[in-house]
Amino acid sequence: MKKNRWLMALAAVGVHICIGSVYAWSVYVTPIQKQMNWDLTDVTIAFSIAIFFLGLSAALMGKFVEKNGPRVSATIAAFAFGIGTAGSGLAILMESKLLLYFFYGVLGGCGLGIGYISPVSTLVKWFPDKRGMATGLAIMGFGFASAISGPAIKLLISSVGIANTFFILGTVYFIIMFISAIYLQKPKDGYLPKKFKKKLDSGKKKIKEDLSSMTLDEAIKTPRFYGLWIMLFLNITCGIAIIGVASPLLQEIMGMSALAAAAAVGLMGVFNGAGRIFWASISDFLTRPVVYVIFFITQAIAFYALPNIKELLLFQVVLYFIMSCYGGGFASIPAYIGDIFGTKELGAIHGYILTAWAAAGLVGPLIISNVKDVTGSYSQTLYVFAGFFCVAFVVSLLMLQNIRKLRKQKQ
Repeated sequence: MKKNRWLMALAAVGVHICIGSVYAWSVYVTPIQKQMNWDLTDVTIAFSIAIFFLGLSAALMGKFVEKNGPRVSATIAAFAFGIGTAGSGLAILMESKLLLYFFYGVLGGCGLGIGYISPVSTLVKWFPDKRGMATGLAIMGFGFASAISGPAIKLLISSVGIANTFFILGTVYFIIMFISAIYLQKPKDGYLPKKFKKKLDSGKKKIKEDLSSMTLDEAIKTPRFYGLWIMLFLNITCGIAIIGVASPLLQEIMGMSALAAAAAVGLMGVFNGAGRIFWASISDFLTRPVVYVIFFITQAIAFYALPNIKELLLFQVVLYFIMSCYGGGFASIPAYIGDIFGTKELGAIHGYILTAWAAAGLVGPLIISNVKDVTGSYSQTLYVFAGFFCVAFVVSLLMLQNIRKLRKQKQ
């Protein structure tokens, strides 16, 4: 059966839009608290475990994904995430925190990690002419998922209860992910789209050669691997922190009502998703190293300026810009990996670099809560993160310089 690369991208979106529902976990929190009479911490631990196992499974299963292909790995992700979600309903019925932590946290988290990396390296190979845009499309699905899942979860809980909501959504997620997984497949070695091949043959286009073709074991011995890890870690640390306190921040600095702040937070999710496809597509033209330099210098200025902005509209514009860069950082990383390490073991390398996500999920909220406790103000934490972006900016410049130097040597 001949495969269509745009349907391949749609299948990747199918996987990501299901696993991205993890970002809508907060919708479950209050109903579970009320029904189970559990503390906020008790409920939040399930989400923290899921994000931790996302990073862990992405790192450990990267080589498995490369060896067995996207169909097998995405099918495993469908079973893990589908059963993990449905099993959470059983945990609610049995009123068991440990079962919830196992099903949603451990099993669901493993489904998240494997599902996240499964289609990405495949899309890079199907779209040698549009690497950034292709991976941006899939990862955009992850960013936008909460906008779909959030209202659906709220509606289902009010109609059928929490346990049945988990059962229904677990089934729906499994079906969509399983159907998507069946279509996923690597292209033949050396695959080029027909139109792109014609342009190459006529000399109108030149294919940009990867800087190298490395295995995971070779990549982790290079400074470029750690440069990517640090950049992703700092971008996510600051982004997660601002997501976590956006509502109180808007109320503290701008004096917004809780309702208006909640609406603004909802819009942040839209810009998070849109930033993934926008920046990833732009990176195909400007190059990945240049886009990351832009990310960090602009965000350093934005974070430093936010506490001093008194105009509500301008404050929101800056906040939404930060969110677009947060999403764009996720979406551009797979193509960046392909550019400098090749596609031989892209999934495995991507999985290892995603451990930055797990680490940032722990560090970001911790820093912002500690600085808030010491200073008594959310706005002071923004200066700390502006400093982090200055460090990331220096790292991105060193990466740019190193890559240009290696390209010259190669030529």
